[in-house]
Amino acid sequence: MTNLQDKVVVIAGATSASGRAVARALVDAGAKVVVVGTHQGRLDELEVELPGVVGERADLTDGDDVLELAMRVHARLGDVDGIVHLVGGWRGGGGIPGQTEEDYRVLERSFTALRYVSRVFWDDLLESDSGRIAIVSSTTVERPTAGGANYTSIKAASESWMRSLADGFAKAEAPAAAVTFRVKALAGLESRLADEVVALWATDASGPELNGRVTTLEG
Repeated sequence: MTNLQDKVVVIAGATSASGRAVARALVDAGAKVVVVGTHQGRLDELEVELPGVVGERADLTDGDDVLELAMRVHARLGDVDGIVHLVGGWRGGGGIPGQTEEDYRVLERSFTALRYVSRVFWDDLLESDSGRIAIVSSTTVERPTAGGANYTSIKAASESWMRSLADGFAKAEAPAAAVTFRVKALAGLESRLADEVVALWATDASGPELNGRVTTLEG
């Protein structure tokens, strides 16, 4: 099992089934895990379910809230070594005319959260001896559909942001990596995702095989 002893990992969108699976795997590997969500009751349940995790309530689409989150995490646990971004959701259908502004604004929240969180913890990831950031994207980025145009556009933007993070790590010659996992549907792949996330710390970030990698997870 990968040794993540005392590494601090933040999971954004942690109260989902995938978030729970990733949190459990990271705790089992020795990490100090911060689970972030917007529903205090679900965070409380997760802290009971997984003793040792630290629950933090925050609106990751609010820059000030994210900054305050970072200050609390630093005060309680120190610098962050990893971020797992699981903020997402699906809205779509209706072809191109059905791509409503309301749906787009809801979906865009995941990209906004990714931008805020990666920026506020950027220095932490650069200074860590094994900084890692990972997101879950969609196979539709390669095969867009009319009914999922809003959704896929946001996923494509998120992947572009991750490639930019990877470029930043490479230019800084930091032992850090930005990795994207693509899925057709995440349901049923939670355990696989959790294993893949933990394995990020078993791979050297200095080579192209990890930093900037895009991996498709299939059942």
